[in-house]
Amino acid sequence: MSPDRLVYMANQIGAFFRSQGPDRAVPGITEHLKKFWEPRMRRAIIAHLEAGGDGLAPEVRAAVEALKGAT
Repeated sequence: MSPDRLVYMANQIGAFFRSQGPDRAVPGITEHLKKFWEPRMRRAIIAHLEAGGDGLAPEVRAAVEALKGAT
């Protein structure tokens, strides 16, 4: 899956959780990525973040950082 598609999908997840505020959104996004994204998708979004993370919404960026620390 292309990084652009992963960014789009992650930002869609972020949009869903955004209304809960950053204190709940970031953990919610992180948990969603852990539960529903397969390992190679998680590795790919982490690699995209490490390459600069272009296009990731701020709360999604924070969630991927947390995901990175959890793997």
